[in-house]
Amino acid sequence: MPLRIEIKSHSEKETRILGYKTGKLLKPGSVVALTGGLGSGKTVFVQGIAEGLDVPGNYYVTSPTYTLINEYPGRYPLFHVDLYRISNFYDFEDIGLYEILSGKNGVVAIEWADKLDMDILSEHVAIRFAFDILSDKLRKIDITAYGREGIDLIEKLRLFNRVP
Repeated sequence: MPLRIEIKSHSEKETRILGYKTGKLLKPGSVVALTGGLGSGKTVFVQGIAEGLDVPGNYYVTSPTYTLINEYPGRYPLFHVDLYRISNFYDFEDIGLYEILSGKNGVVAIEWADKLDMDILSEHVAIRFAFDILSDKLRKIDITAYGREGIDLIEKLRLFNRVP
């Protein structure tokens, strides 16, 4: 049974800090599947993950919308994947996504993960970003863990954020 928490972020800074805390907790082989509309905070969150993984500050983490995958060095390599421009199943093989997902030496953060057949991800953490209807700055961030490592991550994030 997956475990789920919801966290509210009131700014880009809070979203980045949540990503940083998450990055500090991720292990090699971790997969983070990010969904949400344009501008909802996915890339800002990944920037925080990069900081948490000790990616050097001279690397500017941007969404790989056109390159599809960016790799950053850190405590563990970070593979930042953007599936926004992917239109069919066969493209995943062409960009090497299956190879990256089968490797256990780095962390994989996938933006627009709703384009994936989630059955290919056994253990992962799914994070959905949603705009709040009352404020254009407020984001609802739903984090769902699939697997033991993800559950451990959520339990530690609860402690960091004092989420019930």
